[in-house]
Amino acid sequence: MENREVKISVRNLVEFVLRAGNLDSRFTGSSRALEGTRAHQKLQKSKGEEYEKEVALKHKFEYKEFLFNLEGRADGIIHEGDYIVIDEIKSTTYPLELINDDYNLLHWAQAKCYAYIYLYQKELEQIEVQLSYFHLDSEQVKYIRRGFTKGELEEFFFGLIDRYLIWANYTRDWVNIRDEAIKSLGFPFENYRKGQRELAVAVYKTVIEEKKLFANAPTGTGKTISTLFPAIKAIGEGKVSKIFYLTAKTIARSVAEEAVILMKNKGLKIKTITLTAKEKICFKEKAICNPEKCEYAKGHFDRVNDAILETLQCEDIITREIVEKYSIQHKVCPFEFSLDLSLFADCVICDYNYVFDPRVNLKRFFAESGDKYVFLIDEAHNLVDRARDMFSAEIYKKPILEMKRIMKDKDKKLSNVLTKINSAMIEAKKQCNEEDHFISKEENKEIYGLLRKFTTIAEEWLLINEGTENYEQLLEMYFNALNYLRISELYDERFVTYVEKTKEDVKIKLFCLDPSKLLKESIEKGNPAIFFSATLTPMEYFKAILGGDLEDYSIRLTSPFDTDNRAIMVLDNVKTKFTYREKSYDVIADYINGAVKVKQGNYMVFFPSYSYMREVSERFKTRYDNINTIIQEPSMTEEQREEFLKNFDEKSKTTLVGFGVLGGIFSEGVDLKGDRLIGAIIVGVGLPQLCLERDIIRDYFNDTKEMGYEYAYMYPGMNKVLQAAGRVIRSEDDKGIIMLIDERFSSRSYQSLFPKEWFPNLKIKEMKSLKQQLRIFWGNK
Repeated sequence: MENREVKISVRNLVEFVLRAGNLDSRFTGSSRALEGTRAHQKLQKSKGEEYEKEVALKHKFEYKEFLFNLEGRADGIIHEGDYIVIDEIKSTTYPLELINDDYNLLHWAQAKCYAYIYLYQKELEQIEVQLSYFHLDSEQVKYIRRGFTKGELEEFFFGLIDRYLIWANYTRDWVNIRDEAIKSLGFPFENYRKGQRELAVAVYKTVIEEKKLFANAPTGTGKTISTLFPAIKAIGEGKVSKIFYLTAKTIARSVAEEAVILMKNKGLKIKTITLTAKEKICFKEKAICNPEKCEYAKGHFDRVNDAILETLQCEDIITREIVEKYSIQHKVCPFEFSLDLSLFADCVICDYNYVFDPRVNLKRFFAESGDKYVFLIDEAHNLVDRARDMFSAEIYKKPILEMKRIMKDKDKKLSNVLTKINSAMIEAKKQCNEEDHFISKEENKEIYGLLRKFTTIAEEWLLINEGTENYEQLLEMYFNALNYLRISELYDERFVTYVEKTKEDVKIKLFCLDPSKLLKESIEKGNPAIFFSATLTPMEYFKAILGGDLEDYSIRLTSPFDTDNRAIMVLDNVKTKFTYREKSYDVIADYINGAVKVKQGNYMVFFPSYSYMREVSERFKTRYDNINTIIQEPSMTEEQREEFLKNFDEKSKTTLVGFGVLGGIFSEGVDLKGDRLIGAIIVGVGLPQLCLERDIIRDYFNDTKEMGYEYAYMYPGMNKVLQAAGRVIRSEDDKGIIMLIDERFSSRSYQSLFPKEWFPNLKIKEMKSLKQQLRIFWGNK
């Protein structure tokens, strides 16, 4: 029978089958996991030669039409003459005198599985199992030992397997249905668009060869379907076990869902799940799983397996709404429920951080290697700065000083360690130069030691003071310190430590300048990876910064749309550099008016900053008050964004000019098809604002690649320009203009970054020429 192999770890088998009771994610001490590892090592090291530590155990066997492949690792195997003892070490803070034989049935179950595998393979008739409870505070150990016969362990082991058979049967039956459907699935459209087949073939080849592909595919190529379709085909052929479709924005997740639904309507059978952040999907006001306050957490594990099975039997495309529906029906935590469902999904649609962020990545998939996943990384140009954020960490002096004062009369130990951290930050502040910063390639190891001490003391306080005043404030500081220490373990020559002081505060930051190595390590947990975007330009830059190798593939596709439907105009007689901006305000306002007067419709004008945008928009409204205008505001809510975009009505009988910022919410991921947008006017080359971090990046890449300005400013800036320009032509029938206002757009360095389809472009020197060329383009007499 096909698909009869079941591969699972002993721990996952035991925990999945036997779990019960409440979901409780209240604070229990995050550093305890690290202490637990050290406790294991300490106890193992204290044993003699008769003690084998960390023994890998594998058991492959046939049972009831299945071929089970079970793996695990016993903490220790003790040889006592003719006796063999399987040792399972557990660290605890629970009083040892209260731990009895029945303290935790899952501990026994895991150890008994190891005992059965060892006994079976060594052809023994009996074996002993020992649970070693190591108390983290007192470092005392309590041993509980039991002997088992071959028959007893065999009965227990196959009883466990029998309870798992429902999941094995489901998986086998589903995989057979899925693979059969995938084999007969054709491309969901009658014809491939220009470049679409080329991209799909490149994706398939990359997945089969377990490499990386960097694909620059312009709007209209159909990137989502062209990457998902070949990846799904690879699943049907057994080349990969799961797809992770990674995005930066919610809208992209919806597009991926729609692509799967499209293929489903053509006969595809596949299970997909879209993961939503815990804070967004939680039914409660605060996302803290407390069984005393949340009915979904209380008894969650008693009900969750039934919820999983019903959902899988009834649903294929598991969206946020589907997760919420079954969570309510079965009264389970929607977030934890969605993570469990992802174990059975063929495609997981989620944010970048579920794969790359060391704080929140999906340990259930990436803690151990073995399975083969394919990562489809949408809008990959966004991953550069997101990765820098994920692999960086910072601490501030002001909240430390404030907490020190709060704890002065509450906890002397906490107050003392906070005093020392505050003093260390004052010393760091003294190193700052006249420009109020200090940069070092070396780590501040004194801070590490103090933060470790702080987390240990804070943990003790947090464990016994839940619900008291300032609890949440200290908890946030505790997790921030833990994150800082976690990032410090990644620190190498690709990082710097910098201190920056402002009028009110001091910051120390571990700043990841080059995330390529860490991204590469994350990708290797799955292997094949497809990085795709409409603006992966220049390709060499993105390959280098996103962890590509020389042998990895790259592909550049041209736009499938008719270039005659688009006019690219470079107004290179305007200087927009900061020192010239004041002189440019009126000129730009006049050019905007000159452009929109030729053809009635909806236009967007993008600026490098809010202040620049406001200056020009105010002049434009004053001089041309007969034209409707709307302006982007900082920190707009979801509702305000929707209202802003509703103004772009293709049936409008007046002209609308929307003012926005490059790199903002309306310059990327906005799909205004047809006459909803007929022109994008881009002011400036999009350079990120001059700041300390950008300058640090520049200096680093000057030293390593002699391309500091390009990596820090020019390439990220041009990416914003390309994204904004991409808002205009969204379909084959769209027609529109792209105006680039800045003298630098005519330079060789910027022209080399233009897409092929931007050539030839028109150089405009004056208003008369602009209007003349626009009349020709729009066909106005």
